[in-house]
Amino acid sequence: MIASPGPGRVSTEISTNEIPSVLIHEIIDGKPLYRKGYREVLAKTKKIEDIMGSSSLQFFIIEYLLRILFQAIDSRKYIIATNEAGLHIDRRNNLSGDIAIFDKHVLTIDKINKHYSNVHPKISIEIDLDIELEEFTETGYITIKTKKLLEFGAEKVIWFLTESKKVMIATTESEWQTFDWNYDVEILDGIRCNVGAYLEEKGSEFA
Repeated sequence: MIASPGPGRVSTEISTNEIPSVLIHEIIDGKPLYRKGYREVLAKTKKIEDIMGSSSLQFFIIEYLLRILFQAIDSRKYIIATNEAGLHIDRRNNLSGDIAIFDKHVLTIDKINKHYSNVHPKISIEIDLDIELEEFTETGYITIKTKKLLEFGAEKVIWFLTESKKVMIATTESEWQTFDWNYDVEILDGIRCNVGAYLEEKGSEFA
């Protein structure tokens, strides 16, 4: 029960001790960022499994990107990780990603274990935000997570945002770019995707 700090006013603050760790999606600068919908789980209007997965639009886009990558990528050079691949940057920062592409010369077999990867991906791809925006605005979260990934060693971070139908591309070598997602995007090594065109081709109302 959350105590009221005054007549007619109920606090929305929740002690971190009351929140199961399974509801933590990421940790940035020591601050836990909770999964979207975690308050409904705490209020018992949803179950944990109700908020753990992607929307059908999100997994439709992820499947499209993975199919392109697995068909075109050189598997002798790269490892493709998905399913909220975890990254341990340091003791105050644990991130997860929708799709991460690792260089096999960097993520060598001796670094494959039962923990989050402490090796940086070459390319990180994100589809939407999976956290409750309490500590950050949407732009603030995208900015700080992108900076963390680039500082960790990623060469490129790509965001696909279904609400605004935008794609954002960030690298360490050039200005970050944001544009409509009906645009050819190079993932790496000449491998390209076009999320907007793909959705339109399939007859999606979200194209």
